[in-house]
Amino acid sequence: MDFTKIITKVIILVKFPEAHARLFKNVFVCKRCKTKKRAPNLKILSGKMTCKKCGGHDFRTLRKK
Repeated sequence: MDFTKIITKVIILVKFPEAHARLFKNVFVCKRCKTKKRAPNLKILSGKMTCKKCGGHDFRTLRKK
């Protein structure tokens, strides 16, 4: 068995919390035009944030793939 293949598979599976927070924390997607927007949770839930493209107020969280 080749150990370099095993090592590369382990490196690919490692997830860094800093990178996860940078990509997914406080990122929401407009339900109408699918534009991403970074905003605090409370502003999204209260409806104070608007979409920069279509002006909508309906957002969902960004899905993790």
